[in-house]
Amino acid sequence: MHRWEGGVTLVRPALRWPLAMLAATVLVCGAFLVVLATGADGDDTPAVPDTGSADAGFARDMVVHHQQAVEMSLIVRDRTDDEDVRRLAYDVINTQANQRGMLLGWLDAWELPKSSGEPPMAWMGHEMPFEARDGALMPGMATNTQLRQLRAADGEDAEVLYLRLMTAHHQGGVQMSQMAAGAVETQVVRRLAETTLRGQQSEIKLMRDMLEERGGIMKP
Repeated sequence: MHRWEGGVTLVRPALRWPLAMLAATVLVCGAFLVVLATGADGDDTPAVPDTGSADAGFARDMVVHHQQAVEMSLIVRDRTDDEDVRRLAYDVINTQANQRGMLLGWLDAWELPKSSGEPPMAWMGHEMPFEARDGALMPGMATNTQLRQLRAADGEDAEVLYLRLMTAHHQGGVQMSQMAAGAVETQVVRRLAETTLRGQQSEIKLMRDMLEERGGIMKP
């Protein structure tokens, strides 16, 4: 079962959604939220970014970045019975799936493609000290090998690995959001970047505390 509150889809703990169903719901939610967001500035003719803008680039990159966070959270939800870790996973699923829907909704409203031939983070205007490898396309993203390890883990091993991977994932998201907050032109995207920045910084502290409780050590 699922229900709507204020335009946001809430996932009940007992529900096990396939990724395809979650993606479909996110698109519906995003289409609704984009109407709210584009009217939030009180401007009848909001600026429309072009395809090479920081706004469009950040939106595209965060769609990919957020999708992996949702994927990892869906995995760990089924690999542990720990209520604290499962609650964190539900929060990540709901928050980042809905934000992903907003980003896709904006790209659709701007009539811009959802993908680009440019490399990730090209919108920042300078080279990032990051080399894509094994499926990790942006800072903080888990590699394909790490995702396989998470799928194979159980119990506390899964919890510790998830917390490590998600902490690194959030650190990459914070880095990207900091850059976007000073580079984008539209108020809606800037607000989302600032909201993401604050939310993920708070969750990083929470996850470090949770790791310490489980005897895990955050690798540099």
